[in-house]
Amino acid sequence: MNERQLVTGGAGFLGSHLCERLLKEKVEVICVDNFYTGVKPNIGHLLNDRRFEVIRHDVTFPLYIEVDRIFNLACPASPVHYQHDPVQTTKTSVHGAINMLGLAKRVKARILQASTSEVYGDPEVHPQPESYWGRVNPIGPRSCYDEGKRCAETLFFDYWRQCQLQIKVVRIFNTYGPRMRPDDGRVVSNFIVQALRGNPITIYGDGQQTRSFCYVDDLIDGMVRMMNSDGEFIGPVNIGNPGEFTMLALAEAVIAITGSRSKLIFEPLPEDDPRQRKPDIELARNRLGWEPRVGLNDGLKETVQYFKRVLDV
Repeated sequence: MNERQLVTGGAGFLGSHLCERLLKEKVEVICVDNFYTGVKPNIGHLLNDRRFEVIRHDVTFPLYIEVDRIFNLACPASPVHYQHDPVQTTKTSVHGAINMLGLAKRVKARILQASTSEVYGDPEVHPQPESYWGRVNPIGPRSCYDEGKRCAETLFFDYWRQCQLQIKVVRIFNTYGPRMRPDDGRVVSNFIVQALRGNPITIYGDGQQTRSFCYVDDLIDGMVRMMNSDGEFIGPVNIGNPGEFTMLALAEAVIAITGSRSKLIFEPLPEDDPRQRKPDIELARNRLGWEPRVGLNDGLKETVQYFKRVLDV
């Protein structure tokens, strides 16, 4: 296979793992990133591969390039980063989708959108199936990300209906693993960094809100399977781990794995923070033959080892 595959956001947490996976499949990989949240060390080990290329580019501007497939992952994904410049976050989701769809249309490429479980907002249905339309605040502090991703899905489906574009849409649930940024503000990295430094672990609210955590290798496998699936199956499809954990249970697991003496402290719940989140993955099981294989404890051990090296503790 001598395909050229483009990964936007390719120097980010998920993007770098995807680039690595695609190179193992012997395809040419073009990594596009503006390095707003992506970092060069994530892809440093790939630079000597002659099939790997890096372009510094912001997807809010058009890109002219010849490729066979496009994975559109470009967008800050943690609340700390996407709320820092919310206007740019919306532009990245919406203008970025328009520009990548335009590229796909010009070169007749298949294109996959990395959407998010945030399209479900603070859900009234549990677990969340793809048929659920969501409950999202359109004017809150998280709206730049939530509504930006929802609009991107709209664009993808309209390009499919209007232009017969080959699209694929995956909705990614909380993912964790090596190459998360220590400062990204997501709960797994927060807890691990605080535990390794011996700082108090910050729980927002009463700690009873739940999340489902998918290890990065499982997530990337689901994404690649979706891209490779038959053309008639376009999604959206949930990719996540249906194991559901409270924030308190996650904190206790991190403390046990790190051997930390950190205490728990409680802070007010952020605005519009969902109370529960769990994917219904029956569609992924049936159409992709996919389900997660890495349990939370095993995944956390790998992630803790990574952060020990990064933080030098």
